[in-house]
Amino acid sequence: MNKFKGLLLGIIFTFSSLYTFAQLPTSFKFDFGAGKVAKGYTQVLPESVYTKEKGFGFLPNAPIVSETRKGKDALTSDFCTSTQSFYFTVDIPEGNYNVKLYLGDTKGTSTTTVKVENRRLMLEKVITPEGKVEAKEFTVNVRTPRINDTESVKLKPREFEYLHWDNQLTFEFADVNPKICGLEITKANDSVITVFLAGNSTVVDQIQEPYAAWGQMIPRFFKAKDIVFANYAESGETIKSFAGAKRLDKVMSLMKAGDYFFIEFAHNDQKAGSGVEANTTYKEFLRSYIQKTKEKGGIPVLVTSMLRRNFDDNGKIINTLGDFPDAMRQVAKDENVALIDLNAMSKVLFETMGPEKSMKAFVHYEANTFPEQTKAIHDNTHFSNYGAYEIAKCIIEGIKQAKLGIATSLISDLPSFDPAHPDEETSFSLPHSPLVHVVKPDGN
Repeated sequence: MNKFKGLLLGIIFTFSSLYTFAQLPTSFKFDFGAGKVAKGYTQVLPESVYTKEKGFGFLPNAPIVSETRKGKDALTSDFCTSTQSFYFTVDIPEGNYNVKLYLGDTKGTSTTTVKVENRRLMLEKVITPEGKVEAKEFTVNVRTPRINDTESVKLKPREFEYLHWDNQLTFEFADVNPKICGLEITKANDSVITVFLAGNSTVVDQIQEPYAAWGQMIPRFFKAKDIVFANYAESGETIKSFAGAKRLDKVMSLMKAGDYFFIEFAHNDQKAGSGVEANTTYKEFLRSYIQKTKEKGGIPVLVTSMLRRNFDDNGKIINTLGDFPDAMRQVAKDENVALIDLNAMSKVLFETMGPEKSMKAFVHYEANTFPEQTKAIHDNTHFSNYGAYEIAKCIIEGIKQAKLGIATSLISDLPSFDPAHPDEETSFSLPHSPLVHVVKPDGN
């Protein structure tokens, strides 16, 4: 573990304090920079490093500077920036929050990509014109393991390092020229629809590069104040172990009428020793998840698992998931619930890319590509940022095809996506996060 990673995780996660945040404020206004402070805002200076006493601040991974411009507007006439990705974190109770960021420079330009928590993509390459400051909004979910006074999610040891179980909202500001003028956080009202995600390492918010999954990419495509994603997927989980770790109980404790529950399992379920069989126990668990969701007034959505990168000699993908995709299709039909056939779409996507180009969608990197990586990585299950982004686009097309209500909350002017015509990897650019770890996630 590198020095920054250990320091960052040590600062922002103290598990023993998870249950002492009930009285934290739920709204904040921060004015970034050393100039005049806007009325009603709290000033954030480059040296404003997070402390438990303040309850907010930068994490000490990058050199941060402030620049001040002449102007009457105290909020937009100064900003904080860095030549590296930098983090800002706020102590905040569990819940859904609307975020407004003021980005730009009244005397220059800026380019900013924003991720939250475990690299959850919220804003992608926001470019502000010369002399402009723009307000951008999104809605984000903050969570803790606690279910009630006596029960909590059974976290795996590595989850104690995650940035999304900790009564904090952590922002990562990145790209070639990020300039942060202001930040407002307010509690979202109950009209916001929560989309809960259940799944494994192909869905989870992967904390560290070079791994990524579709669940951490999809929030970027939805409007603020309409939809929020709560990703409860975890690496290595089966549909059985997800329930056994009380992750299902946690989701059900929060679900309200009109919320959605996307369910994707198969990669670990189909392995020997999982305790799950496609046409018996797997179907039984799926029906149980569906029933529990409907009892809460929620909307269950089944998602067939994407295929692994496993080609035959003719360039066709080999199914390594056995009967699990068909079993899910059958349950969706029998229970009359929505199905997103990601399995079918991924076959088209990967075969279109072909054996060579498809490596770019997965974690295939030569030695010394990332810090701490001294050996080549060849992983045909887990995605690169590019691959996760393309899979998220497949999910969006599935949402449209299933005519789910949340399709109306997709961002404006979002073009259709055809898996038979994927985006070129050379046209994709997402800044890598500072957290890098080359150990493969659980599951395969």
